[in-house]
Amino acid sequence: MPAFYEWTIGCQMNRAESLRLSARFLELGYAHTSKPEQADIILLNTCVVRQSAEDKAINKLQNLKALKKKYPEKTMAISGCLVESAEDIKERFPFVDVVFKAGDWPIDWLKSNHPSLPQKAGVSEAVTIMQGCNQFCAYCIVPYRRGRERSRTIEDIESEVRALVTRGALEIVLLGQNVDAYGQNLKPQVTLADLLYKLNKVENLKRLRFLTSHPKDVNDKLIDAMASLDKVCHQISLPAQSADNEILQKMRRGYTIEQYQNIIRKLKEAMPDIALSNDIIVGFPGESQEAYQRSYQHIKNGRFDTVHIAAYSVRSGTIAARTMIDDVPAEEKERRLKELENLQQIISQEINHSLVGSIQEVLFTELKNNRWQGRARNDKLVFVNCDHNLARQTHMVHVTHSGAWSLSGKIV
Repeated sequence: MPAFYEWTIGCQMNRAESLRLSARFLELGYAHTSKPEQADIILLNTCVVRQSAEDKAINKLQNLKALKKKYPEKTMAISGCLVESAEDIKERFPFVDVVFKAGDWPIDWLKSNHPSLPQKAGVSEAVTIMQGCNQFCAYCIVPYRRGRERSRTIEDIESEVRALVTRGALEIVLLGQNVDAYGQNLKPQVTLADLLYKLNKVENLKRLRFLTSHPKDVNDKLIDAMASLDKVCHQISLPAQSADNEILQKMRRGYTIEQYQNIIRKLKEAMPDIALSNDIIVGFPGESQEAYQRSYQHIKNGRFDTVHIAAYSVRSGTIAARTMIDDVPAEEKERRLKELENLQQIISQEINHSLVGSIQEVLFTELKNNRWQGRARNDKLVFVNCDHNLARQTHMVHVTHSGAWSLSGKIV
């Protein structure tokens, strides 16, 4: 039996695309292998959002070069955001046979004009509802690699969601580089809220989530949908990236920190139990100590459930790389990053500790280290000890203990 090997790095969209590519290989009669030397087809799905991710992808390619030389009959394929153009990849890596951009479906190669779905769905499945981004934030390479925003129709998405639920999915996570901009390029225009109202009616679906959001596209209609629909979880990832207006303008984010904080206020008023996730970049060109302190106070006062913190790194081809000087020393970036990480760990611990004694609805996924693992509707990781099989079940859990990154308790 022929075999395929798949290696993926990067965002949930990459992982969702790789799952569908893998499903197609299985339909074509290939077996999956974890060893590239045993594979007839080797597929790499790459990421370049940070230099470290791009370096890992290039190192992986270079490591496979010798294998391809030894076994030239193996098919080497590459996708993801490393692919700027097929010509560029062929020039840099002439041993690669098949090249296609992130989000594209290589029809001729896979003998299919539509992505395949897994025969048995996981408890939680991701569904890409749109590709690309129109924002062109100064630090980001993604719009240059995934292109402009392109939304799928509500009917197409609903069909895929129903198929996944039929195959066992209980939770659906809707994905897009800027998921709140969903539907703006369709005729007639629709919105993410319209899609949520439609999917909320899918029978046997228990939960809906979506990410990643852009603050400028979060509106009252979306907030009302989140608050009123029973299957939509009260949880949102809303990256601010900075709390200094001058830095936000240089980043080309399209909002002020006051506008961002007003959205947070509206979300909390509509859903007092909402779990909030934030992203912050430290050390962006021109970020003074005063500008950084505004981000520090923003995190301290905002009390987000999670904050993903990154130190700015130059990405070739971006607006910042072309027009700005990377003037914050590396050691200062590292200091700011560690300081924010330490602050956020304390905040996360305090928020989670406040949930001790509460009752949380938990959707369980797997047994890990002899404890059942699942997620609450607020996306908190929850562990319980139980002798019964809890996989794919939803139970109410009385929270008895907490840490910075998870909760534990007993089934009610």
